[in-house]
Formats: sequence, structure tokens, C-alpha cells
Amino acid sequence: MKKIILTATAIILCVSVINAQKVVCKIKGSDTCLPLSQKLSEKFMKKYAGSSISVTGGGSGVGISALLNSTTDIAQSSRPLSMDEKLKLQEAGKSYKQTIIAYDAISFIVNPTNGVNQLTREQLEGIYTGKIKNWKEVGGADMTIVVYSRESSSGTYDFVKEHVLMKKNFASTCMLMPATGAIVQSVSQTKGAIGYVGLAYVEKNVKALKVSYDKGKTYVAPSVANAKNKTYPITRPLYYYYLNSTEKTILPFINFILSAEGQQIVLTEGYVPIK
Repeated sequence: MKKIILTATAIILCVSVINAQKVVCKIKGSDTCLPLSQKLSEKFMKKYAGSSISVTGGGSGVGISALLNSTTDIAQSSRPLSMDEKLKLQEAGKSYKQTIIAYDAISFIVNPTNGVNQLTREQLEGIYTGKIKNWKEVGGADMTIVVYSRESSSGTYDFVKEHVLMKKNFASTCMLMPATGAIVQSVSQTKGAIGYVGLAYVEKNVKALKVSYDKGKTYVAPSVANAKNKTYPITRPLYYYYLNSTEKTILPFINFILSAEGQQIVLTEGYVPIK
């Protein structure tokens, strides 16, 4: 009888633990984070029955606006909150938490047929501000440069503007794309194209360029290893933002991401673990 009671108690405790881990939430925002959030949520939902996590992209700015409007539980972002966004949250009486879930290396990609394999930061700035218009100006073929960029709601757009263009404006001739996948597709189909994407989006149908931040002395390729050892110069953290009022309901998922299991998924998916 005692054994039966103990077994029943153990089952109840086990069920209680599983229910405590159950998470129902919405994630919205950064296209860079999108594939990672999808994979993490898929693994979490398989592990904890009854969980339901929906993930959509749209850009970091879109996710943060959704958090402000209470239409998402988590805003995924490839940039920190702006001062304006912080003020809006404060004015709305919404205190929030910031969690770094992974790191990323921004990769500049070209068509595989392009003979150029590396560029300096200054050359990238020249291309994206419109000063450099032909590949022959940077050691390539006599071919017009077709420049692709994310649109302004993207956190990657903001990061590139600040850390590659040194806060200079993008040229009006840049073609602004609504999603990262669209940049990969366009570059793969256009011989003279260049674009920028998160490391996890680099596929075989495009070529990632080596980049120099010391005026051409050393060029480093974007990779998980080079991002981890901090030799690749264009790396950044990826964030989750969520309100203090909903923290308890989503904390099991956050803890899962930060666990050894979650960070192994980060690595497997082509992102850089936080440790």
C-alpha cells in the first residue's frame, strides 16, 4: 500500500513539474533570430507537452512595437532598444527584461561567380553609401554593383549603419528588402549583387566575403569560430525582450534556451553560443 501511495505521489509530482514547464506564448521580431527561435520553440514543445509557441519575423522594430502594444510576449531583436523605445515602454508603465540568447556574425554576401573575395570596412562603406559603384573599383570585374539592404525596421540595418557605415546614410540606390531570405535569393540570382545577412543565412548559393577592419592588413571570414574568438569584427548579441509582468509564464522557455541543451541548438543552427 505504501508503495502504491508513493508511486501515485511521484506521478503527481512529475505531472506538476511538466505542467510548470508548459509555456504558451508569442514571439515576434528579428528575421535574424527567426530560424533560431523556430528551432528552439520546436524542440521545447516536443519536450514539454501542452506548450504552444508561435514565432514570426518582420524585423526587430516590428517585434519591439508588438511588445509595446501587447501583441507579443517576447520581442526578438538583433539590436538593443533605442532610447525612444525605452521611453515609450516607461511611459506605458511597462518594465521589461533583456536576455541575450546568442551572438551573430553579420556576413556580407556576393554571387558565387564574383571574383572578389574580401573587402575592407571602408570599401563596404563606399559601396553602401553609393561612392563605389563598380566592382572594378575594388579589384573585381567591370560590373555594376547591385546593392541589397534590409529595410529600416530591421535591427541588422541599424547595426550595419552604425558599425560599418559609421552612421552615414545608405545610398538611395540601395534596394531595401523586407526579409533576410529575400536578400539571399536576390544575391544568388544577380551576378553583380552584394547584401548582408546573419551568419545562419549563409548558404551554398552565395559567397561570404572576408572583411578587414584594419585597412586591409588582415581579412577574416565570418564563422562561428571567428565570432567566438572575436577575430571577426562584425559580431553582435541577439536579444529577447519581455515584460516583467509575464516573466513567470515564459521563464521555463528562457531557461531552456540558456541551458546547455539550448545553447547546443544555438551552435547547431549556425549561431554563436553565449558561453
